[in-house]
Amino acid sequence: MSETDRERPLLESEDRAYEETEKVLIVGIDEEEDADYDDDPGNSPKFSWKKLWLFTGPGFLMSIAFLDPGNLESDLQAGAIAGYSLIWLLMWATAIGLLIQLLSARLGVATGRHLAELCREEYPTWARMVLWIMAEIALIGADIQEVIGSAIAIKILSNGLVPLWAGVVITALDCFIFLFLENYGIRKLEAVFAILIATMALAFAWMFGQTKPSGTELLVGALVPKLSSRTIKQAVGIVGCIIMPHNVFLHSALVQSREVDPKKRFRVKEALKYYSIESTGALAVSFIINVFVTTVFAKSFYGTDIADTIGLANAGQYLQDKYGGGFFPILYIWAIGVLAAGQSSTITGTYAGQFIMGGFLNLKMKKWVRALITRSCAIIPTMIVALVFDSSDSMLDELNEWLNVLQSVQIPFAVIPLLCLVSNEQIMGSFKIQPLVQTISWIVAALVIAINGYLMVDFFSGAATSVVLLVPVIIFAIAYVLFVLYLISRGLTYTPWQLVASHKEPQRNDE
Repeated sequence: MSETDRERPLLESEDRAYEETEKVLIVGIDEEEDADYDDDPGNSPKFSWKKLWLFTGPGFLMSIAFLDPGNLESDLQAGAIAGYSLIWLLMWATAIGLLIQLLSARLGVATGRHLAELCREEYPTWARMVLWIMAEIALIGADIQEVIGSAIAIKILSNGLVPLWAGVVITALDCFIFLFLENYGIRKLEAVFAILIATMALAFAWMFGQTKPSGTELLVGALVPKLSSRTIKQAVGIVGCIIMPHNVFLHSALVQSREVDPKKRFRVKEALKYYSIESTGALAVSFIINVFVTTVFAKSFYGTDIADTIGLANAGQYLQDKYGGGFFPILYIWAIGVLAAGQSSTITGTYAGQFIMGGFLNLKMKKWVRALITRSCAIIPTMIVALVFDSSDSMLDELNEWLNVLQSVQIPFAVIPLLCLVSNEQIMGSFKIQPLVQTISWIVAALVIAINGYLMVDFFSGAATSVVLLVPVIIFAIAYVLFVLYLISRGLTYTPWQLVASHKEPQRNDE
């Protein structure tokens, strides 16, 4: 099938990730050179720092999911309980996350459509609705962690004057900030995220400098794999927090914010090159920030009696008790970092929710309406959580475990459709992933799903203490496994929308 055949024009009635007027124009080359590259599809334009700058943005928005409050809690618990010994796993988990996100970007650039849209076209109605519901549940679970994280930070910074529920209300208003910024262009929105990431980096780097973790132990922890029965839970938590289901959907849409002609192979190739560089740089920054958090708590609390009791809500106070005040107390530095993480991740959650809802349901509505719907779905349960758990840090930590399991349950429903799509020549044309990359990707996906499966089994085996609870858990497990197998089988017997469109085209011409 040719490159032209695999292009399916978007209809006016279809929802788009970005309108043409919203996209960032990439500085190109003149028409004569353009024709030269068309004649030599194996060639591509020379590297340009200016173009890299114009392509920079989507990867950093994507990287926010690697820095949300749920990840920070996983980092601090890994450091407090396992010391420096799991930094190697954090590094490899970030590399796995990069692979998945690069595949997501590849899908979006090569097809001009994002993952939710393609799922709508590929799967029958019942399966599509299950995938949509699962994606929404994953998004709500992630958003609860993010909003609660922001509310905790606001409570700390206000010296307890602003209760958790009020912090949730304040954080809920960020969707209006998002809509306001989006009206001024995607680059303005990306600039705000760059400021928030820089805030996190400076806050946690300051903490790193203040606590002075051991550089030697850090290096050994990164290069020498270690794992024990005592740290297995923290290890699983690190891997489970790296791949966020909604982030897989998000990145395939974000890359469409740049003007790239998918009919020109060298343009797609060029875009993929710059997005690969940008995403790698963004996740390198996120890895460094995660290492800052892990090593600070490894230095401060590893081997202490309170290591097992540290969570997101009380971590700042424990640091304050250990290191005292000073000109700018470490408690507030921690809170500023957590607030930046929470605010940035809630805004990207709202963004992801728009793409997921629009893609699966093909809802063409005003952005503020869709953002309000997406925000309400997350804020209402979060408000309930804030009111119920406001007085108990331990209950908040237990809730966080439930939410981590919820994310783990959803991972196959984003990763498996992604791998099936990027492996299919009818969808990707010459940009489908090669057999070696396919093999590596499926092995990585199976590993991640197995690790998260372990987390689910361990969690539910402890939670289901009676027959009344055990029976629904078993029923859910059977249905879950069957649906995962169905998704894999659909990848083997794929009927892409391009073939359907090509069969319908002659009939329209005859008419």
